[in-house]
Amino acid sequence: MTNRIKDAFDKKQKNLLNIYFTAGYPSLHDTVPLIKALSEAGADLIEIGMPFSDPLADGPVIQASSTVALANGMNLRVLFEQLKGIRESVPETPILLMGYLNPVMQFGVDNFCREAAAAGADGIILPDLPLDDYVAEYQDIFRRHNLRPVFLITPQTAPERIRRIDELTDSFLYLVSGPGTTGGANTQAEGVQEAYFQRIEAMNLRNPRLIGFGIGDKASFQNACQYAEGAIIGSALIRALEGVDDAPAAAKRFVSSVLA
Repeated sequence: MTNRIKDAFDKKQKNLLNIYFTAGYPSLHDTVPLIKALSEAGADLIEIGMPFSDPLADGPVIQASSTVALANGMNLRVLFEQLKGIRESVPETPILLMGYLNPVMQFGVDNFCREAAAAGADGIILPDLPLDDYVAEYQDIFRRHNLRPVFLITPQTAPERIRRIDELTDSFLYLVSGPGTTGGANTQAEGVQEAYFQRIEAMNLRNPRLIGFGIGDKASFQNACQYAEGAIIGSALIRALEGVDDAPAAAKRFVSSVLA
């Protein structure tokens, strides 16, 4: 079965850029134009945030964008409708949906996975999905719809749990760079952070790694790429979209500034 995520990592082994934006932000109908713009600008993976009223892992920037998106009328049904036909214009770039378990359960997990797959999604990131619950209740559903789960690893994640996540994943490992939520300054001492990344690398895991949280510009992106196959940027793009007249053009400028 097609695995665009694996294809992306096979095609480009280093310096992959995964860009996050919130569906329905800055305006309701920016979702598809932003996907196209980010792909054209050189993003290797695109992560679409499904706005939620209580996004536990997200910092104030993404929380604010979720509030705006919800007020704009964005919800899962609208998102899936917007994404119909996206693969005609963005055939290869992996698309991941990132959100929280509550809206997915309200929608119905099987219905959600069916709609997500039909809309062209390749992977799902649900930070509050317990690993045991995924295995017991949802793994078969994800597999049936060819959706790859992505799980987060933090500096506190035990080695045995990391290996279990690696076994359950056929996409990439999301390495949270340090404590806190998305978009915050990285508060870990550089040596502590480096030791964490090196410890993960020494485990010789089968899946590639992307580093997220606190990555926001060319310098932090390049630094993260020293320790993983690539990095994830979200809050910094959201800031770059705030108050602009042309969101896709602003997104292209932002990606160019990171990859230049």
